[in-house]
Amino acid sequence: MTAGIREAITELDREVIAQQLGRPPRALRAIAHRCPSGHPSVVQTAPRLEDGTPFPTLYYLTCPRLTALASRLEADGMMREQTARLAEDEELAARYLAAHRSYLAERDAIDSLGTEVSAGGMPGRVKCLHVHIAHALACGPGVNPFGDEALAALASDWPAGDCA
Repeated sequence: MTAGIREAITELDREVIAQQLGRPPRALRAIAHRCPSGHPSVVQTAPRLEDGTPFPTLYYLTCPRLTALASRLEADGMMREQTARLAEDEELAARYLAAHRSYLAERDAIDSLGTEVSAGGMPGRVKCLHVHIAHALACGPGVNPFGDEALAALASDWPAGDCA
């Protein structure tokens, strides 16, 4: 699946996503990325849940293997290191701000939440690598610098065959 292309969700996708998450998925809009085995790995969600509650996470990581790997990077301190670099590297901070603005623009085109809050701590800190990895996979390389970095750090572990 090409980055930036969204696929309609099939009933089989819904079943797979429910198995991946261990619960029924909420506010699904589209498949934003598939792993090499063809399973959904990132979904695009609606900016509001069915009951109208704001749900600012536009791209949600569903692949259990990739979710576990992202958690490992978080536990190893990657977010802390990335956040520290934001204060030291103006070019990196500008790219991260651009990722934040892109995220907001895409989400607001679906349904504006009336807020400048995006997800994952953008633009001032790195709070959730799962969000950044999902954003990078959904939109492709060069959009989210910290998502790209996390994926590069995981290159030897993911993607690697059938993860289901």
